[in-house]
Amino acid sequence: MSTTEQLARDLAAARARTLLLTDHDEPELLRQHTPLLSPLVWDLAHIGQQEDLWLLRRGDARRPGLLPADVEALYDAFTHPRAVRARLPLLPPVEARSFCGEVRGRVLDRLERLGADDDPFDFAMVVSHEQQHDETMLQALNLRAGPPLLGAGAPLPPGRPGVAGTSVLVPGGEFVLGVDATDEPFSLDNERPAHVVDVPAFRIGRVPVTNAEYAAFVADGGYGDRRWWSERGWAHRVEAGLERPQFWSPEGTRTRFGVLEEIPPDEPVQHVTFFEAEAHAAWAGARLPTETEWEKAAVWDPAAGRRRRWPWGSSDPTPALANLDGTALRPAPVGAYPAGASAYGAEQLVGDVWEWTSSDFTAWPGFTPMLYADYSAPFFGGDYKVLRGGAWSVASSILRPSFRNWDHPIRRQVFSGFRLAWDA
Repeated sequence: MSTTEQLARDLAAARARTLLLTDHDEPELLRQHTPLLSPLVWDLAHIGQQEDLWLLRRGDARRPGLLPADVEALYDAFTHPRAVRARLPLLPPVEARSFCGEVRGRVLDRLERLGADDDPFDFAMVVSHEQQHDETMLQALNLRAGPPLLGAGAPLPPGRPGVAGTSVLVPGGEFVLGVDATDEPFSLDNERPAHVVDVPAFRIGRVPVTNAEYAAFVADGGYGDRRWWSERGWAHRVEAGLERPQFWSPEGTRTRFGVLEEIPPDEPVQHVTFFEAEAHAAWAGARLPTETEWEKAAVWDPAAGRRRRWPWGSSDPTPALANLDGTALRPAPVGAYPAGASAYGAEQLVGDVWEWTSSDFTAWPGFTPMLYADYSAPFFGGDYKVLRGGAWSVASSILRPSFRNWDHPIRRQVFSGFRLAWDA
C-alpha cells in the first residue's frame, strides 16, 4: 500500500470514529460533563477547523478558511479554555458535521494530487490530532451521567494467572532512546531525535498494577497513611478528598460508560492520578519507572543491539498483540497478550492503560519544533508528568512506543494506570 493510500485509509478511520462518537442528539452534544473537557460539538468542529488550517491553508492562519474568522476563533484551544467552551456560540451539530465534510472533501482532493516530492507529514499530523480528540471525547462520555450510549464493548482475550505482581530484569547498559524521521517519518517532535543513553540495571513490572493489587492498598488504609505520599501528593489527596480510584464505589463496584459492574480484579487499574500511583508504589516497596527505563524495557533488543519497532518486533499491532483502537471500552486482563511481550519479557506495554512514569515532560537533546511549533514546546518545563504506552482508547495508527503523552499529576479522567519498578 502506498503512503497516499495509507493516509486516505487513516483519515477515513479517524473520521468514522469521530462520527460514531458524536452520533447523538443535539442536547447530548451540547452538554459539558466536566470543566476539564469540552462539549462534544466543540471537539467536532475543532477537528474540522484544524484540518482546514493545516491541510488546506498549509498552516497559514492569515489565509481565510472555510469558516468566517469570528466563528473560527471559537475553536482556538489556547484562547478559549475548556471550562468556558459550553458558553460560546458554537456551530450547531448539523453545521459542524457539514463543515467537517466539506473540509474533508477538499483534503482528499489535495491528497490525490500529492507528489513524490511532497512531505505527507502534515496529513499524518491531522490524523493524529483527530484520533487524540476522539480519545478525549471518550473521556467525556465516560464522565457522563445517564444511561449507557456506547454499549458493553468488544470482547477481549482472557488473562493468565500468576503474572500479576511479577517483574523482569533489564540489565544496565546503553540503548537508543527516541526515534528519527528516517525510521518513523510520522513521529512527533518530542519523540525526536534518537540518541544513545546509558541506563543502570533495574526491574520493571511484567504487567501493569491490577485492580486487586490496588484494592489491597486501599484496604490497608493507604489513602489515610501520610508516609506513602509525597508532600504535594498528600496535599492534593486531602484537598480533593481522594479515597479510591475514580469511578470506584465503597461497595466494590465501578461505573464504566454508564454501566455499573463489579470491579474486575485482574484488569489494570485505571483512573488514578500520578500521586496515587506514586503512593501505591511506595506502599509496595517500589517506585515508578522513568520514561527512559520504560522505553528501554519496551523496545530494546539486547541480542540484536538495536531497537524493535514494537515490543514484540516489527509487525503492526493486531488484536492478538495489544488492546487498542477503543473498541473494548476497557483494559484487558493482565496476561492476555503473551505474544506481545518485549525482549525482556514485559507485557502489555502497548495498549490497555496509559502508564504514569516519574519523568517530567522535557525536550530530548537536539529537539527541533515541527510544522506545528506549539504542539510540544509550550509544555516543556511545566507541571506535567509523562505517560507512556497508550491506553485501549488509542488508535493503533497513531501510536508508537516512542510516543510521549503528558498531563498534570492531579488528572485521572485519563485512562491512566501504572507499573512498578525497582533498582536492581
